[in-house]
Amino acid sequence: MKGKDVDYFVALYDVARVINASLEPSKVMGKIVQCVVKAMGVKASSIRLLDSRERKLVLGAASGLSKGYVLKGPILIEESGLDRKVLRGRSVWLKDAQTAKDFQYGAMAKTEGIKSVLVVPLMLKKKAIGVLRVYADRVRKFSDEELKFLKAVANLSAIALDNARLHETVQTRCDLMAAHKYRIDDN
Repeated sequence: MKGKDVDYFVALYDVARVINASLEPSKVMGKIVQCVVKAMGVKASSIRLLDSRERKLVLGAASGLSKGYVLKGPILIEESGLDRKVLRGRSVWLKDAQTAKDFQYGAMAKTEGIKSVLVVPLMLKKKAIGVLRVYADRVRKFSDEELKFLKAVANLSAIALDNARLHETVQTRCDLMAAHKYRIDDN
């Protein structure tokens, strides 16, 4: 959608529709990053989630990134000043990820052709559970509307991921109860 006016309400509706179409986290995250790339006209987008020990960000989904870049290595919170800031609830824009000291993989960003990066937190009940990133292939200052759109997508994504996790928990409990009932009925 580069060069065109983007209706972020329509784009947000598309994201909400995608989120509500499935309770499978990987499928939902994949569709979200695809919608973000299309709506914002960026090179790529990714969602990374905090691991259970809150020491690294694990890839949830990516769109527009090469396999080599996706598999570059873990995002360690201790080594990524950018992500430490974002996980405290701030949105961060990097003019040039290739040279920014807070960006953990600057050399890989250069190889991948990434310049500007915008990162927002996935917030759930005032706690960050991950990050949503967009990557531009040129120096790009994102507008206030783009930032608002990305924050809204991140918040919807956090809620959708929490709902999917709750659904998985309920499904597992139902399966266990059903298995237990069959064992009792068999006796």
